[in-house]
Amino acid sequence: MASYRIIKRFTLLLFSMLILSSCGARKKSRRHKNTPVSIEIPQQETPKKSPVVLHPNYNSTTEYIAFFKAVAIHEMKLYGIPASITLAQGILESGSGKGRLARQANNHFGIKCHDWTGARIYHDDDKAQECFRKYNDPNQSYRDHSLFLAKRKRYSNLFKYKSTDYKSWARGLKKAGYATDPKYPQKLISLIERYALYRYDIFEKDNKLDNDENQWSQTHTVSKGDTLYSISKRYNTTVERLKRLNNMNSNTLSIGQILIITPN
Repeated sequence: MASYRIIKRFTLLLFSMLILSSCGARKKSRRHKNTPVSIEIPQQETPKKSPVVLHPNYNSTTEYIAFFKAVAIHEMKLYGIPASITLAQGILESGSGKGRLARQANNHFGIKCHDWTGARIYHDDDKAQECFRKYNDPNQSYRDHSLFLAKRKRYSNLFKYKSTDYKSWARGLKKAGYATDPKYPQKLISLIERYALYRYDIFEKDNKLDNDENQWSQTHTVSKGDTLYSISKRYNTTVERLKRLNNMNSNTLSIGQILIITPN
């Protein structure tokens, strides 16, 4: 009887231990299941946008002029085309070097293919996808511009004008059919006077390309409130002298206009 009780107690104890062990395993399993798992995901770097980079040498019209003025003067000395006209056409036709033809084809004057046998680019102009000349560098475009005017009979009358007579050159280009825009001459003249490009035409007359640069280096950019009288007092000169140096027929100024200044 005693041994039967011992066996019964041992069996109950063993059964209880099995039940407790099973419950602990279930609790441990639930706890493991509900515990959030931390997984490290490597962060990817946000791709940087490619910056829009303009031509490093001429990001503005004034920088464009500074870059190409020597080329325009050199072409003037060789072919007699006013540097002011060449620069004004380059600014207007190429958008100061930012236009598609200038960027992708180094074509700064919008010269079309015509009898051209070299590389070419197609661009919408008066008509869709017209053929334009493509050059290896901008200097070739400037030289081809000189040859384009000097070698074609329809532009021959232009060379009867003095190199300092930029107004007649501007009107003559339109008359000879260089551009279809009826306001083309006025646009060229406006650019020449706004940026005082006519100062570069003086070099050809005086043949002092290297020595006269400093003579005309002092300029004044017209700002709001400026008058010829106030500018003349500021630089110790006269209104008449300023008008003569800047080819002005009136006292009218425009904001941003560049005036040549020389001391008395």
